[in-house]
Amino acid sequence: AVGADARLVDAAQCRAAEAALTGESVPVAKSTSPVPEATGLADRHDMLYSGTYVTGGRALALVVATGAHTEVGRIAGLTEGAADQRTPLERRIERFGRWLVGASLVLFVAVMLLGLWRGLPAVEVLMVAISQMVSVVPEGLPVAVTIALAVGMQRMAARGAVIRRLSAVETLGSTTVICSDKTGTLTRNEMTVTRLWWPEGAAGRRADVAGSGYAPEGAISRDGAPAA
Repeated sequence: AVGADARLVDAAQCRAAEAALTGESVPVAKSTSPVPEATGLADRHDMLYSGTYVTGGRALALVVATGAHTEVGRIAGLTEGAADQRTPLERRIERFGRWLVGASLVLFVAVMLLGLWRGLPAVEVLMVAISQMVSVVPEGLPVAVTIALAVGMQRMAARGAVIRRLSAVETLGSTTVICSDKTGTLTRNEMTVTRLWWPEGAAGRRADVAGSGYAPEGAISRDGAPAA
């Protein structure tokens, strides 16, 4: 395991698995050949990075960054400093709240003017105007929204999706397309053989392979029957 970002000084058949950092599913060959300054992170073959693993060969490297100054540390810093964005539901509720405030102020002014125009006592008119303004605010709205989101979270949990934040339920409910680069990031970076084919006869022969990843359990079958 590489503990810091380092520049290679000497290398012989050195290969590093950088799936955790770049998403590359296969180890990358390393060398001491210089690369242009604008080279992307995944193509810097003269560097070793913290959080990656050396899978073969040998190398001598000079440490250039540790801790939060490494590439992994920068990613962690960006993750911690990311601002929480409001969900579509929160933005609509905020916009609805502004409309309610405007409507309550208009109602307050209208009741005051109407009461004073009719010659009613100013104190009584003020109390009536304040009560009408307060009555515009829907006190049960936060409770209703919370219950709706909780029901949505319960339904998603029944399908195997556990939500940490209640407000994320509405965002996921509005999502239509999810684009992600899953190689070595969302998966375990393991390739599994599921079917074999070899040339024999006119159409060749096929066999199904059971098992997953690097686990030693599995079986080979043909047409549903175990292969000899």
